[in-house]
Amino acid sequence: MGKYADENVLVVPRALFDEIGSFQGLCLEPQKYLPALLDPKNNFFLARDDAEDDPSHKQIIPYAIFHHQGRFLHYVRGGGSGEKRLASKGSIGIGGHINSEDADQASLDKDTYSIGVEREVNEEVNLTGSHTQRIVALINDDSNEVGAVHLGVVHLFDLDSADVTPNEAIIEDLQFLTPDELQSSHEALESWSQICLAGLPTILAK
Repeated sequence: MGKYADENVLVVPRALFDEIGSFQGLCLEPQKYLPALLDPKNNFFLARDDAEDDPSHKQIIPYAIFHHQGRFLHYVRGGGSGEKRLASKGSIGIGGHINSEDADQASLDKDTYSIGVEREVNEEVNLTGSHTQRIVALINDDSNEVGAVHLGVVHLFDLDSADVTPNEAIIEDLQFLTPDELQSSHEALESWSQICLAGLPTILAK
């Protein structure tokens, strides 16, 4: 039995990503990609055990960044993290897979994706107060084995309150930090967070 028994995750062919225009790092034109990536003709669910070791597919991962009055939510992934390759890394993003269970509530399209985003955020953190959110970028990092099989969709959450608490034990040392404070721990961040940190000024200006 594999590590992710019975878990099926949303993927697109790597060839589709290359056809639209593959990139390394942060892309600030998500609208160029999302209609094709979320088109049910182009995506499907694949057993996660297979997807994690198959660079011919990209797993679509919402990556939520939380912003409040110039500070960004930072946490450390505990040892119980589902993605063992990222354990003990600092992160400014709450991320997770879109699972086949998300499709039970909607057709396999943007509605399924939206349901998956909401589920992932609610599973990992408790938000107090109102917020707005928008998709601001995509992340791709083919420089390591984790990034080679994932494609991140960056959601920026603007929060009215900094009262955010973890909803899972794997989220440790949760706190809001300034970009300068995050930069001081740059080397301890997971690669996607390093990429997003470099792009924060541009993301906030959009």
